[in-house]
Amino acid sequence: MKIPLKPSRMSDLFDRNSSRLREIMEEGITATPKGEYLHWDKLRHKKPIPGDLNHEEWWLGIKLARGLLYKQVPLTDVAGNYFKYAITDNVLEMLHKIDSRAHGGIELERKVVNPETRERYIINSIMEEAITSSQLEGAATTRQVASDMIRYGRQPSDTSEQMILNNYLAIRKIREFIDKDLTTSHVLHIHEILAKDTLDDPDGEGRLQLPSEERVKVVDNRSQEDLHVPPPAKQLPKRINLMCDFANGNVSGEEFIHPIIKSIILHFWLAYDHPFLDGNGRTARSLFYWSMLSNGYWLFEYISISRILKDSKTKYGMSYLKTETDENDLTYFIIYQLEVILKAIDELFEYIDKKKKQVRKIEEMLKDNSGLNHRQVALLSHAMRHPGADYTIKSHQNSHNIAYATSRADLFELSKKELLIHRKIGQKTSVFRSPIDLGERISNL
Repeated sequence: MKIPLKPSRMSDLFDRNSSRLREIMEEGITATPKGEYLHWDKLRHKKPIPGDLNHEEWWLGIKLARGLLYKQVPLTDVAGNYFKYAITDNVLEMLHKIDSRAHGGIELERKVVNPETRERYIINSIMEEAITSSQLEGAATTRQVASDMIRYGRQPSDTSEQMILNNYLAIRKIREFIDKDLTTSHVLHIHEILAKDTLDDPDGEGRLQLPSEERVKVVDNRSQEDLHVPPPAKQLPKRINLMCDFANGNVSGEEFIHPIIKSIILHFWLAYDHPFLDGNGRTARSLFYWSMLSNGYWLFEYISISRILKDSKTKYGMSYLKTETDENDLTYFIIYQLEVILKAIDELFEYIDKKKKQVRKIEEMLKDNSGLNHRQVALLSHAMRHPGADYTIKSHQNSHNIAYATSRADLFELSKKELLIHRKIGQKTSVFRSPIDLGERISNL
């Protein structure tokens, strides 16, 4: 990954363009030309707007416009300079979309939160996030193998599988303290879960790097160039404490920060400080989820951002580098993460709509050519909409006002066709469960 070209500092831009400063300011240049929050590395290849300016003058005008929007955050770089971000029109628009879709709403809740399917959605989402978050950091295994390992409780066979299992357990863990303030102990415990049996030095599990250790840098795999050099290890305890205060809204004099932006900054902050021997990215993304859920964005129990980040690893990495090379401007990272969040939400709704259409299609197929009677079709229709539901001979008998023998025959026929899973409870009671993959089983009839 190539580090984007670093622009000149504002003080140098002022010095070189002082004679033209008035003309530049009178051009009415905005922070986002044509709606884009451009970095100097990209802007220098575009035609300046207005056309009578050179690229450096145009950049100075943009930076002046952004300066009016900047808000400072407590995070500082290795030199002690503060990070900042700008609330632009497109940032406001994306925040509004996420707020309206992920924070509540009766229609949304009806679509997603069905008591019978809620936990299944959550488990699938946690598995997806665990797998892809680990793959982002080098875990090498297929989604199906990893999913089966988690679902069936198989022990991990290598470090990659251990990373994924750890990530799954860590994401489940953060649900236990979303109603509590974040503490350094929480951060260390999450890392301990994430790092279990995956480090060359097991002593590194759940602890910050020590001043006696060489700091772990972010290095480009191809060129071996240092992409990020984190702060000295001796600063880490103080920096992590401050991060927790920021997460909890306990920083003195801090202005209001939108909860989504705060969650994104928390993601960046942990990754920037890079306090652990390994697993920093996974820990950062776990803290993002904790923050979103803590602030009432319950939909984030159902979505995975890491799958999208994995599909665009270069853009993800570049959003960090743009921030660091443009005087600690977090807006680049924030805008990219907002785009990822919106895409994840869109994909969740597409998935739900797809499943609903699939259910309707299978119900129609059952009625037309399944060879099943109307009672069995009705039961399977219900089972399609309620995966994991249990049925008994008595419940089926009562639902259709039929004889016990008829009810028993209906259910055992469905079990024989492997459309229901038959099991015994005690000596006498038979229970028939709707399998998770019922739709696929019906399609294979």
